[in-house]
Amino acid sequence: MFGDKAKELPQIVALVLIPEFTMMPVTSVIEPLRIANRLSEKNLYKWTLHSLDGQPVLASSQILTMVNGDLETIHQDATVVICAGLSVQRHTDKRMLSWLRKTARRGAVIGAVCTGAHILAEAGLLDGYRCTIHWENLPGFSEAFPEIKATGGLFEIDGERFTSAGGTTAIDMMLTIIASQHGPDLAASVAEAILHSPIRHHSENQRMSLPARIGARHPKLVSIIEKMEENLEDPLSPSLLAKQAGLSTRQLERLFRRYLDRSPKRYYLELRLKKARSLLLQTDMSVINVALACGFSSPSHFSKCYRAFYGRTPYRERGVPVSEAA
Repeated sequence: MFGDKAKELPQIVALVLIPEFTMMPVTSVIEPLRIANRLSEKNLYKWTLHSLDGQPVLASSQILTMVNGDLETIHQDATVVICAGLSVQRHTDKRMLSWLRKTARRGAVIGAVCTGAHILAEAGLLDGYRCTIHWENLPGFSEAFPEIKATGGLFEIDGERFTSAGGTTAIDMMLTIIASQHGPDLAASVAEAILHSPIRHHSENQRMSLPARIGARHPKLVSIIEKMEENLEDPLSPSLLAKQAGLSTRQLERLFRRYLDRSPKRYYLELRLKKARSLLLQTDMSVINVALACGFSSPSHFSKCYRAFYGRTPYRERGVPVSEAA
């Protein structure tokens, strides 16, 4: 288990970079390890970077990143971290999946940061394990892998699998691992050195609170929007939302106009369309099934609303020619 104290030092961590990977989670894995070495004055960890073919990898930030070698150059005792980012489905290579399965069979500890969890799931390595993924990708992930328990937490460490949601959550994950392997004092010192305090618990929410996101703390408004977010597939009527909040439909309308400058119906529609875009970009679901999953009973109505909001049809969003979509 990654959380156990390493028997042999340095412990090797091999980061596998997937094209369009997100840079921040990668540095968030490496920097706590580097600083742990410096503060302990010991060579506790060693890290290497790899790609499928040993060639440099272009990050989502357009930074071309050099690697130490291909997958075959990864040390057999290394802990493997799959580092992905944008367009993870497009970059899920069959050779990578095969290598991951083979590596898992020999008992390797394997994890992922950001959307790398999608690749682990595709390889079947998250079956029976808790995991997490970035909140933007969570709806698509849950649709694609309904049997996998994705918690939506900051990170998850479950046996020989570990995942973090992306961004700076890998810092908290690595600090937790350092604490379990080399003591909480060292982990606290590392956190202090990188100005990251306190160390967040794995179960904390990824997103800001709803009042912070919408810029309003009106309790009834927050309650109504929570109900909207919980009922995207089967939208609730404005009259029912108003009744549940103890308001009239006219009061509901005024509340949304005052704080969000749009009608409740419009706000609800935008929530559903944003989920639809996430599913279109992150899953292989058909456009019809995406429409149904977001509360649209008619594909034509879905397409019309989507085009009005995003300026392109759902098929164009996926890059499908109109002739093929017909």
